[in-house]
Amino acid sequence: MGAMQAQDYNMSKWAIGVRLSDPNEEKVETAIDNGEIIRIHVLRPTWHFISAEDIYWMLDLSSPKIKSSLKTRHKELELTETIISKTQSILFNKLSNGSSLTREELADEFALAKIRTDANRLSHILFRAEMDGLVCSGPSKQKKITYALLHERVQVKKDHLRDEALAELARRYFTSRCPATLEDFMWWSNLSIKDVRKATDYIKPGFAHEITGTGTYLVPNSFSGGLSDSGDVHLLPAYDEYLISYRDRSSSLASIHNKKTVSDNGIFYPVVVINGQVEGIWKRKIQRNSVYIDLHFFKRPNKQKLHLLKKKVNLFGKFLNKDAVIINKQELE
Repeated sequence: MGAMQAQDYNMSKWAIGVRLSDPNEEKVETAIDNGEIIRIHVLRPTWHFISAEDIYWMLDLSSPKIKSSLKTRHKELELTETIISKTQSILFNKLSNGSSLTREELADEFALAKIRTDANRLSHILFRAEMDGLVCSGPSKQKKITYALLHERVQVKKDHLRDEALAELARRYFTSRCPATLEDFMWWSNLSIKDVRKATDYIKPGFAHEITGTGTYLVPNSFSGGLSDSGDVHLLPAYDEYLISYRDRSSSLASIHNKKTVSDNGIFYPVVVINGQVEGIWKRKIQRNSVYIDLHFFKRPNKQKLHLLKKKVNLFGKFLNKDAVIINKQELE
């Protein structure tokens, strides 16, 4: 996948889990805590999960444009390069030798140094440290997310030349999200149109180009086009790559249902996907040993799809190691 959007931490773990043959939240959390999967800001930018082996080259590709876009906001927040340098010295000293601290603990350290963290300054201080390759996600501490030093979390640095990185990012994107257009890739990657064209030129030999009324789509020559054995019904998390990877989502999300699925301020809700189409939304509430699922369909599925959907609800429960309980059972009767 290259990178998977992850600002909703709990839901984004399911985004990984739903793509595994044996979904298990504990395995996903262990991979994150061990630094096999890194959570960091890249691309558009927002939180993403990235494999440790990809973190350095993907960060090198993303960070210059992101840092340039932050200059005006940092000036408004009075985050000068002198202050940034001071904050990064504190981060290096406090997180060295395998230490990890929560946002609250880091805010306390900055306060001791008389560095303001109000007005969203803390987020920008940490964001800049991520863009400079200093910090990334650390192991969880009492169910809270922490920060750690990137070079200690990922000690083997895998580099690409910039052109190689462009090609690799395009190859990952169009292989895992095909069919997709150049406009979709530009939205997802936050690359310039010049870089997008360069990247797709590099990978041309391995991809077919399908021209339709809505654009030119890239599909890998190796793509089989078959459905998975698990059926074509899916319970997908909020901000799942199935929707958020594309600028144009009309092939999977009917315009009449767009506002039910994506809020006016850009919040993506968890969705029910049937035969490739978003056909409903869902919510989950966890209480002790159970997870309660609230389903709402845009149109009623047939009995076969309802049966498959019950299995997917149970699979989500298995992922959390909890009993899955459907609140509105009449929706499935």
